[in-house]
Amino acid sequence: MSVVPAGALPAGVLTAEEAAPPRPAALGPRARLLPSLAAVYRAQLSRARVARLPLLFVATFQSVGIMILMRGVVDGGGEARAVVAGSSVLVVAFVALNLLAQYFGQLRASGGLDHYATLPVPPAAVVLGAAGAYASFTVPGTVVTAVVGCALFGLPLAHLWILAAVIPLAGAALAGLGAALGLLAPRPELATLLGQLGMSAALLLGVLPPERMPEAVRLARDLLPSTYGVEAFARTFAPHPDWAHVLGDLAVCGVVGVISLAVATWAYRRAAVR
Repeated sequence: MSVVPAGALPAGVLTAEEAAPPRPAALGPRARLLPSLAAVYRAQLSRARVARLPLLFVATFQSVGIMILMRGVVDGGGEARAVVAGSSVLVVAFVALNLLAQYFGQLRASGGLDHYATLPVPPAAVVLGAAGAYASFTVPGTVVTAVVGCALFGLPLAHLWILAAVIPLAGAALAGLGAALGLLAPRPELATLLGQLGMSAALLLGVLPPERMPEAVRLARDLLPSTYGVEAFARTFAPHPDWAHVLGDLAVCGVVGVISLAVATWAYRRAAVR
């Protein structure tokens, strides 16, 4: 068999390589959830560090001020436990629910979701990364509020370590709810309003002692995700805490957190394709 140089072929005659259809380029490996989550978390943490610190101070000052006001009404006992626990979790609600609803509402209105849609990251990583970054800002304010509240009402400090479970679980439940409200709201103003209403519900239903609430309000309180975090924290102030009930409340809070974050992920996919 003789070999004919390509330059010697008549015009219009293609070699076998040129005549073959082009093969599609191989795609890179799909981004995994945990590395994508870590990258989004670090990016959100660095962006929100400067802008959110003053708001965190406001959230802490607000919760401490509420406890000082309630000190003139509540003497001690179960009511004092409810006030301190509710005020501490209120810091989480202010940041994770209120601010996150505003953030995702503005992100959707400004077209910022298009930027995340072009990145090779799973939608769950975007929602979880932003929720985790916002919830991280609540740790110092929640601890300070709890310590000040214990000092005001004479409550023991021995079981404040339970905040290591209450903050992430309540933060996940409230952050998922806040992200879903911001992503589902048709306008950023409505997202801000819904976030404010959610924080007001956490204030009224979480800080006030449930014994003084009407039955209908108690039922509404049971529907609030942060209620179970408040109940778990409040039970630890008892002389002999019922740890079975504490774990049960934390488990309910965790389940609600998983559901709310799943709804927020669905809302993100829905908003990103529009």
